[in-house]
This record gives sequence, C-alpha cells and structure tokens, in this order.
Amino acid sequence: MEIEKEVKKMTLGHEFGAGAACLKCKDKCEGFELHFWRKICRNCKCGLAEHNVQMNTEENKKVGKLFEDTKYTGLIAKLKTDGVPVYRGNAVTITLGGPATAQISVTYEWAPPVANKYVAVRYIELLPPEKRPVAGTEGAAYRRQQMARQLPEHDQDPAKCHELSPAEVKKMQQFVRKYKDEALGVGDVRLPEEMVLLKAAETGQGEPGGAGGAKASCRRCNQPMRVGDPAVYAERAGYDKLWHPACFVCCTCDELLVDMIYFWKRGKLYCGRHYGDSEKPRCAGCDELIFSNEYTQAEGHNWHLKHFCCFDCDLVLAGETYVMEQDKPVCTACYMNNYAVKCSGCGQAVEPEAQRVSYGEHHWHAAPQCFKCSGCAKVLMGQRFMAVQGRLFCSVECKKKA
Repeated sequence: MEIEKEVKKMTLGHEFGAGAACLKCKDKCEGFELHFWRKICRNCKCGLAEHNVQMNTEENKKVGKLFEDTKYTGLIAKLKTDGVPVYRGNAVTITLGGPATAQISVTYEWAPPVANKYVAVRYIELLPPEKRPVAGTEGAAYRRQQMARQLPEHDQDPAKCHELSPAEVKKMQQFVRKYKDEALGVGDVRLPEEMVLLKAAETGQGEPGGAGGAKASCRRCNQPMRVGDPAVYAERAGYDKLWHPACFVCCTCDELLVDMIYFWKRGKLYCGRHYGDSEKPRCAGCDELIFSNEYTQAEGHNWHLKHFCCFDCDLVLAGETYVMEQDKPVCTACYMNNYAVKCSGCGQAVEPEAQRVSYGEHHWHAAPQCFKCSGCAKVLMGQRFMAVQGRLFCSVECKKKA
C-alpha cells in the first residue's frame, strides 16, 4: 500500500522555477520551463542550477529528507504546517575582534556546527578562497551548486523520479535505507590536540600526538596537521583518521563535500551522486539511478529503455539512426535541421553519413556536382584548388575571370 501511495504522488514539480531567467544563456532563453523528465529547461537545455531560482527552501527540504530516520535528525526540524523535515543548516553571522581592534561581522551561509566560533572561522579560512561560503560571494554560489550536484533529490525520493514501477519504488526504498544505515555521515570538525586528550582520558593512557593527534597526517594528502588547526573526522571511517578541511573531498569528483555530508564506502569518501554511481547505473537521459533489470548501454552511457531518445525531439532511438552531437544523441531529422553544415556548392545540408570536404569554415559534398571550380566547372576532387569566400577555383586564371 505504501508503495502504491509513493507511485501516485510522484511529480517533477513543473511549476517550480517556471519562467526564471537563465544566468548562462541570458536573453536567448525565454525562461525556465522544466522538461518532463530530463530535469533541464526545454528552452535552453540548461539545468535548474543555471537559472535564477532561489533554491534554499527546496534544498533544505531535500537534505531534511536525507537525514530523516537517521542519527542526524538533530540537524533537521519539522515544519509545523505539513510535518516535512527541513535541514536547518548552520547559517551564522560571526563577529570577530575586540575592544582594541575593529569588529568585523561576516555572514556565512554555512559553517561547521561547533561551539567555538574561532574553530569554525579557522575551518573556513583553510578552504580555498573561492569556495568559502561567505554570503554574497562566489563561494556561497559554489556551495549552492554543489548542494544541487552532489545530493540529487531523485537519488533518495521516488516521488521525484519519472514513472517508476512499484517494483522499482521498492528497490529504491531499499537502496536508500541501506545507504542511510551503512554509508551516510556528516563530518565532525575538531582540534586534533583535543581528540588526543579525549582519547587519553577514555583509555587512561596515551600521549599527545599519534593517530588522530597533532602529529597525525591527513588521510588524503599525507601532510601533517598544524598545531591549532582544526581537522575533519568521519565517524564511519573511525576517529583514527582525519583530513584537512580542504582535503575532505569526494574521491571521484574531488569537490569539497558540501556541508561535510559524505558517503563512506570501502575506505573512500564519496559525495551522494558518485556514491550512487558506484552502486547503480545512472541514466544519461533523466539523470536518475536505474532500478529496473533492463536498460540499454550506448555511447559509453547507460539509459532507461524509454529514455534513449533524441535530445531535441524525444523520438525513441531504439532501432533508429542517430548522430552524437555534443555528447547527446539526436535523430537524423533533428541533425539535418539543427546541426548539419551547409554545402557551399549546392547550399543543401550535408547528411551525417555523406562524405564531405572541409576548408576553414566552409564545407562541400565530396561529389562532382558540388566540389568543382566556380569558373570552369572542373571537378576538383583530388586536385589542387584555392578557396575564396566559399568559392572554389582551379587556377588563378579562373579566379580572375570570376
């Protein structure tokens, strides 16, 4: 019964962000219009992240659902209206300075949830400048982009997927439960020196330094930790391992793990997207993980059977001739209308399978009726020629006569 309810409530939220301007295409895009299942704009083919849409509320709901029914429920709150779990994040404004110095207030869209504000600030200072989540900067924009990229809502919520069968919904729910129980975690920012003292107090032995201490090395770069600098720990990895703040990254994409949300698998840190990729094939058409037993592989990618379609018109390409254009499959008709080069001889589009001759920005059918001298009509296949503004000549004399 629960699975049937999940299937019935599926939606891609086509009203959300409708009409928003594209930050990449500018006036070329008429405004965001969500494709039915590709999760891109119908008008310009860019994603939602490239459009001027305020995603804070939606992103917080997404992460809230990710943490629901886990040990990280302390990071979420329930909306009073509908009980939806919402990620509270940790946006803070920190004022630094004292009586003898000017006070400076800085607002961070996110900072590690630690009691000592100086540890939080030092953690952010140790990140690359362009990735520090200071409100109104490129670092804040980077964080929002990575939130969308690393934690796809369609990797955890069947309601955000396109036409899953009841069997696929069940498999996805089992997959989500499994990674919540076995892989999902949130980094823990601490001073290594304090960790050593804590470990010594727990065991009744030990000296400063050693595993997890100030003399320990970063798990990623193998460089030692500096005394006084915070490190990131991952509970699933064990507190004998630690990372520099800038080294706490996904092992696949090398991007900072957004808000330190990680997935631990076989001794490696993953972001949500690439953890999913390591477990299931991902459809290159809709960007969703594939939970069906049958799917197709083409052009080095995986596809739902129903999603191996022309990128322009959505014609299903099974058994059809297609052309790869900018790493996207397009049918022959769309290729001829939208991508094919024009023959400078006959003025017609050059078919994808046709032989052609190219010179600079000009192209010709490799045929006698097209690739010939504009002066005397001599066929130039395999001959010396000169090209002037798209016109071919066999000799200087023919060019002078033109």
